[in-house]
Amino acid sequence: MKAKVAGQYLSGQIRQAIRQSWKNRSTSTAAVMFAGAVAAGICAPAQAQQITGSIKGTVTAPGGDVAVSGVQVVVTSDVMPKPRSATTRPDGTFTLPYLIPGNYDITFTFPDGSVRKTNTTVLLEQASVVNLAYEAAQTERIEVYGTAIITEGDSSLTNSFGEDVIANMPIGQSYRDMLKILPGVEYSENGILGPAAGGSGVDNSYALDGVDLSLPMFGNLSSEPATHDIAYVSVDRGGAKAIGFNRSGGFAVNSASKSGTNEFHASLEYRLQNSGFTSTPVDGVISDVDRSWIIASVSGPILKDQLFFYGSYFRPEVTGDNKITAYGPTKSYENTRDEYFGKLTWAPTEDILLNVSQRVSDRQEVGGSIGEFETDSVSLGSESKIKITAVDGSWLLGDTSSLNFKYAKYSEDGSSRPDVELGFMPVLGDSLDINNLDQMGYFGVPSLRDYPDGATADEIAAIDAFNASAAPLIAQYGYVGDDGELSGGSGVGAYPTYNNQDFARESFQVGFDTEIYTGDMTHFLHFGARWSELEEDLSRLSNGWGRISYIGGLGADGGDTDLTNVFYEASIEQMSLVQDGSSVSSITSYAESVDFEINDEIEHGDFTYNIGLLVSRDTFYGQGLRKNSSNVSGYELAPGEKYEMYKTDWKDMIQPRLGVTWEYEESATVFANYASYNPNASSLARAASWDRNTRRTLLVRFDENGDFVDAGGAAGSSGKFFADNMRPRRIDEFTIGTTKMVTNELFVRSHLRYRYGSHFWEDMPNGARLYGDYGDFGGVPANIAEKGLYIPNLDAMRDEVGGSSYVIAEVDGGQTKYWEWSIEGEYQNDKWYVNASYVWSHYYGNFDQDNTTATNDANTFIGSSFYGDGPGRMVWDNRYGNMIGDKPHKVKVISTYTADWEGVFGAYFVFQSGEAWTAWDGTPYGYSSGTSRFAEPAGSRRGASHWQVDLSYT
Repeated sequence: MKAKVAGQYLSGQIRQAIRQSWKNRSTSTAAVMFAGAVAAGICAPAQAQQITGSIKGTVTAPGGDVAVSGVQVVVTSDVMPKPRSATTRPDGTFTLPYLIPGNYDITFTFPDGSVRKTNTTVLLEQASVVNLAYEAAQTERIEVYGTAIITEGDSSLTNSFGEDVIANMPIGQSYRDMLKILPGVEYSENGILGPAAGGSGVDNSYALDGVDLSLPMFGNLSSEPATHDIAYVSVDRGGAKAIGFNRSGGFAVNSASKSGTNEFHASLEYRLQNSGFTSTPVDGVISDVDRSWIIASVSGPILKDQLFFYGSYFRPEVTGDNKITAYGPTKSYENTRDEYFGKLTWAPTEDILLNVSQRVSDRQEVGGSIGEFETDSVSLGSESKIKITAVDGSWLLGDTSSLNFKYAKYSEDGSSRPDVELGFMPVLGDSLDINNLDQMGYFGVPSLRDYPDGATADEIAAIDAFNASAAPLIAQYGYVGDDGELSGGSGVGAYPTYNNQDFARESFQVGFDTEIYTGDMTHFLHFGARWSELEEDLSRLSNGWGRISYIGGLGADGGDTDLTNVFYEASIEQMSLVQDGSSVSSITSYAESVDFEINDEIEHGDFTYNIGLLVSRDTFYGQGLRKNSSNVSGYELAPGEKYEMYKTDWKDMIQPRLGVTWEYEESATVFANYASYNPNASSLARAASWDRNTRRTLLVRFDENGDFVDAGGAAGSSGKFFADNMRPRRIDEFTIGTTKMVTNELFVRSHLRYRYGSHFWEDMPNGARLYGDYGDFGGVPANIAEKGLYIPNLDAMRDEVGGSSYVIAEVDGGQTKYWEWSIEGEYQNDKWYVNASYVWSHYYGNFDQDNTTATNDANTFIGSSFYGDGPGRMVWDNRYGNMIGDKPHKVKVISTYTADWEGVFGAYFVFQSGEAWTAWDGTPYGYSSGTSRFAEPAGSRRGASHWQVDLSYT
């Protein structure tokens, strides 16, 4: 139903955008209005990147033997059900867009009847340049003066890899494994958080067949299709054009799945990596891990030269036996996934191409989440089901114009539950049984604390008292360390939460491309519109008292309060507090985005200019309020009801894409680009939703005897108002560089890039600017303090509808900076393929989205984290410095070699600097908790560098 009305909706949004652009014409351009007008006349909405490439080139006749105008160019490929054709223009140029990536035969038929033939490879989202110089010859089959390396894409920093590279490289079996071959992108062993390459890992975008694979509202890669299904992959790291709705603050990856052909093909593989193939870890979780993969596929024609199919089955399985932690043996671990994929490719005519695909993935995990310093009892089981549906098509409207569309729907339903269920519901006011903490929830065993440098007599006395009470807990619940002594810093009891979490994304986009020739100038125009909606449905309960911490009288972290009589603190989910057998309904959150883009690539002599513009608007919808204009807040309470939480302005999300390239000699260029991005990953639709007031994370505090002291919402864990006049998060990027085709087989590129991030949003205490001086590192800077409250009348608004003392506001002076210099070479001939790159970079600032919580390799809130949660966590508290993703030196080499007997050797090498990190300590700020409280400038320390070599033979 949503997709059905999307066209009508977008038409209205286009007209609204045009009106607003006119009202704000001092800050917008006529180009925006022109883009909207054209889009309104041709389209309804759609989604994501394209899954095709193109062929372009010029036919010349140096001897003047034939006319170069009116030459018929026909391309055929086994992956295209029908041929595609074009006719050369008066100057001999031609373009063939929307071709499925693959190998193509090209036939040139001249007006005099003479024929010339050649071949080329089309890569994903790139233009293969085929220039033909006609010569009178006896043979039709000729060599073109071109290159095997394709260098024209949707950005100035683009790379594209074909099936031969992906299939023959020593990479793993999933989409995430494939990321390690991308030039300029850090190697990462994270299982959830994405790798960095000039931005936060949550701001990358990932796609298969143009369908967004990131987890809605969290940005990280969610679905992990098998690399077996992937035929081509491309990555844009910077200098983006206004093509493909690229709002990525990091890098953008797209991939194309395999397609059927006119021939039947089938394959069946079984791969095994048993525990004997790897060395036993000397630390961490000790386990014998066996891995196996079943991969099957079948493809062929349904209707010859018209309708092809491709289908696959993928079953990865991981088992861990003889698992040992610091506490001893634990249960076995098992993680299995059954994934089915089907795709149809249909060409009813030579000018129309359609693709329909669906992927279904079921995953089950048993005995998960047992860490190195945890007992067997903290394990959990989980399951998830992912379904992805995509429909896309293109229609050639003559030789110069084309229309395309894409519809996509993504859903992920997941749940997890503790293996040990404690069997009781917490009641506020009840005591905590401190003699059996491992039966009350998940208990974090404390470690003994050291005296901080320059500790006062009072601080020493407080730490002595803490250690005196912590010692019996370590004796009862600790583990035996390498020194033979009992140690803390571990976890016992049961997994703390039950989680039921469903995600959905639906999107629809349309695009129109045309070419205009005016004298010696050629315009390649692109217009596009996209609508997308995200949804999350969440219910979360606690197992017993949830997560229990020992505070020891050093002060509970209560946001604006500091309770020194607190010895234990339990973090529980408010949904668990219903005692009459009923349940609290789930909390549902939505976010909607509308994007329009126009791009004009102008060729004029030796210069190519790119003038593009992407304009967007995001709307967040929460649950629990309805509009009431008579109230100060503008709302009234309406539990369970959807309401518009916040809407950005069109004028604040105008993202220019400008570039110029000068070909100063044949196959050698210099280029410069400016691009602006408004990343769309945000968790605020849930994090600020009003119904969180009845579905919060509560902090329940107890004294040294376990008696109830106090309870309140965890910092920021409730509905929040938004401050006025916020501008959306923005990345501005400047790139200059040069390329040279040294030979037809060797391509070299070097560039210098600078990125500046600003306008970061976070939830923060409304009075944070008024904290004054505190702790050992000063306090609030005077220029920030003078701004006062983020929302001056917040108390009056809360008197009407309740809510948090926290608000969503721009981080004062929040910024990131990224410098990068890179040199990259690519070599390809009949036997060798080599891509080698070196990148020097510096990534620094005071807002590190990838380092905002205790466990960063997770789906953490974007816009609502530990950052800004009171003293020690504010932007002025030692936050300026190196980002966790700052790795100054990165070297990557990927290579394949095809032997005479058709066997293929693959090699992968990477070296990169170690990770920047920071010591945490809450003591200088007056807190027992050091979580996310920097005791020194950010990134003051650096871990060990990393290098590895992987080899394969196929």
